[in-house]
Amino acid sequence: MRIGDFYERSEPVFSFEFFPPKNQQGVESLLRTVAELKQVGSPDFVSVTYGAGGGTRTRTLECVTRIQQEAGIPAMAHLATMGHTRDELAQVIQGLVDSGISNILALRGDKPKDGLTQAGELGHATDLMEFLASDFDVDFGGACYPEVHPEAASASDDMRWAKKKAESGARFLITQLFFDNQDYFRFHDEARTAGIRVPIVPGLMPITNLAHIERITSMCSARIPEELHDRLGAVREDPAAVMAIGLEHTIRQCRQLLKEGAPGLHFYTLNKSLATRVILSALQD
Repeated sequence: MRIGDFYERSEPVFSFEFFPPKNQQGVESLLRTVAELKQVGSPDFVSVTYGAGGGTRTRTLECVTRIQQEAGIPAMAHLATMGHTRDELAQVIQGLVDSGISNILALRGDKPKDGLTQAGELGHATDLMEFLASDFDVDFGGACYPEVHPEAASASDDMRWAKKKAESGARFLITQLFFDNQDYFRFHDEARTAGIRVPIVPGLMPITNLAHIERITSMCSARIPEELHDRLGAVREDPAAVMAIGLEHTIRQCRQLLKEGAPGLHFYTLNKSLATRVILSALQD
């Protein structure tokens, strides 16, 4: 079950991303969410994120293992270099492999903000990719940024790092969330011009709460198109109206992306099933 192989087929690949809950009750709730989504249309795979400094690595391992074993869905574990020594990373990776997880999304992770956590021995996602490729029998992908990584010196520098990820063995790249498809198409074309040949998978987050999405976009330097933001802002105090406009927008995004040949869709679910279920049902119709 190598996820890179999924992107070699002609049909689009659908995947969902979750984050590891804080407690066991949350884990059980997450598994119910996965089951609900599976009823609508089983995803090709799911991924589970990894906390800064590895703070949730135990729950990440539990979640990906249980999803793969109990739900029967291939699972991909996120893995970040930040806060880890090379030996610690090796232990985490071996733990994943021993649990039957052979797919990893290799990341640097957020830099520590507490002034105490060490950055880690491997400074970049590409260092982790090279470590994975040389020492472990796993499949891995990476992240990319249609609107430029907030720490990048320039768009061209950001593209250079994206290309290095592909050269380091990443079999696919999943984008940061975006709300204007033209940002994805532009990045895709520029990536191909730069020599990046791996699949570039659109990452989408349905808008269900305006304040929440404004907070997320401010942290990752993503842009909400002005016309969409104005429509959402006009109904800010009406949660149902916000969700309706947000879902309508994401459905339009999905349809255009698939029509124009995107290799698949990766949904940032925020551990909730309703919005993603509505979108998948609309796409099936």
